[in-house]
Amino acid sequence: MSLPVPVPQRHIAQKYGRLVSVSINTPDLTVRRFLRHATGRKARFYWKNGRDPITFAGVGLAAELTAWGENRYDSIQQQAADLFADAFVTTADEPMARPRLFGGFAFRDDFVPDNTWSSFYPAHFALPHYQLLQRGRETWLTINAHLPLEENDPEHIAEIIPALREALETEYDILQRFPEPETKPATPEYKLRYPMDQTQWDEMITAATDQMGNPENPLTKVVLSRVCEMRTIHGDEIPVDDALDYLDQHYPACYRFLFEPRPSHAFYGATPELLAEVNGTRIHTMGLAGSERRGHTEEEDMTYGQTLLDSVKDRYEHDVVVQSLRQRLAPLTTELEMPDTPQLYKLSNIQHLYTPIRGLLHQKSGVLPLVQQLHPTPALGGTPRPLAMRFIEQHEPVTRGWYAAPIGWIDHQLDGSFGVAIRSAVAQDNRVWAYAGAGIVAKSVPEKEWAETALKFRPMLDALQIE
Repeated sequence: MSLPVPVPQRHIAQKYGRLVSVSINTPDLTVRRFLRHATGRKARFYWKNGRDPITFAGVGLAAELTAWGENRYDSIQQQAADLFADAFVTTADEPMARPRLFGGFAFRDDFVPDNTWSSFYPAHFALPHYQLLQRGRETWLTINAHLPLEENDPEHIAEIIPALREALETEYDILQRFPEPETKPATPEYKLRYPMDQTQWDEMITAATDQMGNPENPLTKVVLSRVCEMRTIHGDEIPVDDALDYLDQHYPACYRFLFEPRPSHAFYGATPELLAEVNGTRIHTMGLAGSERRGHTEEEDMTYGQTLLDSVKDRYEHDVVVQSLRQRLAPLTTELEMPDTPQLYKLSNIQHLYTPIRGLLHQKSGVLPLVQQLHPTPALGGTPRPLAMRFIEQHEPVTRGWYAAPIGWIDHQLDGSFGVAIRSAVAQDNRVWAYAGAGIVAKSVPEKEWAETALKFRPMLDALQIE
């Protein structure tokens, strides 16, 4: 499958016209029903921050923004600004129901889509035709449409608003009559394949740690990943909806996401790591590095947690990440709050060292400049960044695609929130590829890092009911 040619940002307004966005309150409409009604028929998008009572979802395509190469962040920024310029928006007294773009970036700016990632650009964002906001127990349904530039005068806009409201009411009625999906998950049989065996993994880790001992090539840390390919034995399509239900239930503290630009071509996951969140001049990010399993009892869990806090290797790995974030953020901010010691970030099957970071930007510029500045963090790439990226390119046998890259949303003011797409998988028809990585420093032991990646595969395997 070949991707269409990207539209230059200067042509976005000419292509789509003026954006008109209308919202209505939709009592009792669930995000789950909204998304499942579009399964296999339309593009779908989903974002849920487990620490916030707000959920966003979208179906269909009102606009699509794409970009390639090293200028992809600037290109998306310009295209988004052009798309939202002069938008006419009514939001039923709920500002969060305003139009927003869902999307993300590939890990590398020179990414070329292969078979696994055939529906994903190096930078790819979508404005849904219909989007749903759930805030607490309230929901709002929004329709995004465009008027040709020659028909966007106030009189014509006033005439089209009732038609858009009628379309919303019709869609709401259809969704209300759609039966609530069954809760019993599908359980296809799978065949698993790991493109990299443990011997190859050991050799890659050893190559990294040997380089770290070379004073002429001072690589401090590199994050290396491996892939698990799962294929349904009888040709059943991957049950992405059931996987999302599982992740919502078992990883409520994570950022859950779905980016499905074409039906049955879906990137989804539950990441614990926030890359960047911007609201005006306020920013929020985090340092997340260093891992340990969870215990079966409270006492055992506390023991594992203390072991992680006391680990010289993990504390060093975490400090590399935090200090790098401090250096990257300092030129952009007037204030920066970073605790001196890390906390424990506990998930259902794993716990991490965690440092929350908040600050104030010098000026409002939206979320994408910060995303560009931070990606990839040392938690997903390494340090020094150029050496780590070169090592990954030379040694990892499978392209990362969108794994470990920014995934999130952008609103009409160009603010937004992006996670780091770890604990993730990409599904295509009857196949799905899951990714897992580990931070490698000089004291890393290949066998332990192999076990850590096996632990990190579990959310994606468990979500598909794979033992």
